Amino acid sequence: MGVFKIHREFKPAGDQPRAIKELLSGLKNGLRYQTLLGVTGSGKTFTVANVIEKIGKPTLVIAHNKTLAAQLAQEYREFFPDNAVHYFVSYYDYYQPEAYLPITDTYIEKEAMINEEIERLRHASTQALLTRKDVIIVASVSCIYGLGNPEEYEKVNIKIKKGQGIARADLIRALINIHYSRTNSDVKPGTFRVLGNVVEIMPVSERLIYRIEIQDNRIQCVKRINAVSHTLINELSTFFIFPAKHFITADDAAKRALLSIKQELNGQLAKLNKEGKLLEAERLKRRTTYDLAMIREIGYANGIENYSRHFSGKLPGEAPFTLLDYFPKDFLTIIDESHVTVPQIGGMYTGDKSRKDVLIEHGFRLPSARDNRPLKFTEFEKRVGQVIFTSATPAKYEREHSSQVVEQVIRPTGLVDPEVSVKPIQSKGSEYPGQILDFIAEAERAIGKGGRVIATTLTKKMAEDLSEFLKNKKVNARYLHSEIKTIERIEILTAFRRGEFDCLVGVNLLREGLDLPEVTLIGIMDADKEGFLRSDTSLIQIIGRAARNVSGRVILYADTMTGSMERALDETARRRAIQVAHNKKHGITPKTIIKKIKDITDTLEREHRSAVNLLLETDEKLFAKSPKKLIRNKKKEMEKAVRDLDFETAAILRDEIKILENHSFR
Repeated sequence: MGVFKIHREFKPAGDQPRAIKELLSGLKNGLRYQTLLGVTGSGKTFTVANVIEKIGKPTLVIAHNKTLAAQLAQEYREFFPDNAVHYFVSYYDYYQPEAYLPITDTYIEKEAMINEEIERLRHASTQALLTRKDVIIVASVSCIYGLGNPEEYEKVNIKIKKGQGIARADLIRALINIHYSRTNSDVKPGTFRVLGNVVEIMPVSERLIYRIEIQDNRIQCVKRINAVSHTLINELSTFFIFPAKHFITADDAAKRALLSIKQELNGQLAKLNKEGKLLEAERLKRRTTYDLAMIREIGYANGIENYSRHFSGKLPGEAPFTLLDYFPKDFLTIIDESHVTVPQIGGMYTGDKSRKDVLIEHGFRLPSARDNRPLKFTEFEKRVGQVIFTSATPAKYEREHSSQVVEQVIRPTGLVDPEVSVKPIQSKGSEYPGQILDFIAEAERAIGKGGRVIATTLTKKMAEDLSEFLKNKKVNARYLHSEIKTIERIEILTAFRRGEFDCLVGVNLLREGLDLPEVTLIGIMDADKEGFLRSDTSLIQIIGRAARNVSGRVILYADTMTGSMERALDETARRRAIQVAHNKKHGITPKTIIKKIKDITDTLEREHRSAVNLLLETDEKLFAKSPKKLIRNKKKEMEKAVRDLDFETAAILRDEIKILENHSFR
């Protein structure tokens, strides 16, 4: 039996069996690159899942944005519930990189907001790769950015074993050495607390407490405990604690790094002074000297990642360690929506370098800051093995590099590409009201029949304005674009599918990979404005969003017929003709896709509900004895949790109090 096992409710159908067979044959014959050209709704993810099951290799799936990555992670978790499927994206909810604008002499400090939950998921990903073979990591392009040395990360993990001889002080020292923080309040991921001879630890990748009981300098038992109810889950004989940070440096390496940074500083100062850049030299000297003092005293400085090459021991210009280095040598890479993801991977290095060059030139950073960077595309190519590109519209790179292109046009559901019509943008008086009012009328008809609608605009501002205008016209609408935080984006899409609102307005974020079978109408505003957002590839992708519903249709609002529109309409018509002919030949009646409404936040919600239920079970007898006293004590606990900034526990207590006050927990 292979390491992966799909739990499926259905068998491959349509073009899927042929696509699976051809892709597997290509992998077994050693083909480096293949492309799965699958139309929207043809089940590309299910096809790939079957390939992963049969080939049995650890797999990296790369998506071009966090929302799509979250959706793919959830799908793969459904297919492989018994295997390790993890989500790896940038842990920043907000990120403003350090920059300098010479024209206005403006220095912009780095500003970032780290999402602790996403950071936990990143650690879960790397730990799974180092401890298991049945691993699928669904990642955004952040996977090509610098990460700590996997050998150092793995080398310094702590093995905890029942019966092991270790003093309490030695265990505390070991935890601090791998960046765990000691606390006297509730433990959170990456922290521990000491209660007599008991050490309670919450690993950085989990939300469970591991209680280690030590007696006579020997571990008596290791218990895994629910973090909220403190009920025992099970006892363990052995477990491993990985570092709380990916960047781990041994003491001797850190000392060498400080000397190396000092040497580079002296060399760069000499260069700047020789060039007559006295201001830049003084600026660099002050900043770097301050950073060195901070690193020496507390082990950290703001912007420490700019010195990463010195700590890792890499040579100038050498590629940084990334998530790819945590995979074993032979792994499979799936590049989802490759027509967007491949150019994104290729463009990361150039943009980063140009920003760093300005900072270095004006004395804000040492030249080694350039080595804190994403991979170059050639470096990425060398680090991945066999690759499968998946897209409904493969671009030039995929077509030129793929040894075979496997087409998947026939959908298992028998659904055909939607009907597409073209309407004018401009108003024609009473005869035609213009694109916005016409879309509102069309949307009201679609919503009246139980469908959802999408409107795509050219800018974020237009999306926000149109959303507000629709609300004023009594259309329940919300907008979605890249400035909305990661988790909130997922929640908005889930609410849309559930029917909490009827119209979703967005920009290009709505094009690739979003699985919204409830959508019956899409309006493409200003479809004749040639450019990236209205290219033939983009239009085909947008049209595809309506291909998961038997009633799906698309309206292109345009005053002229562009070349991109013609090509998109022709390709849609070609595919539709093949699909209609297949259905007629085999007597197939198309059916709308029925898909569970779930998202990556569902797991967190289940854990929350489970914690509330455990508390209710514990408190049932106390409630029967003195309900007012119990509720009063619970409110005090909630208030304390808020004061301690432990909002997760506070939310659980809040929900328990509501149930207790309603007398409805049994």
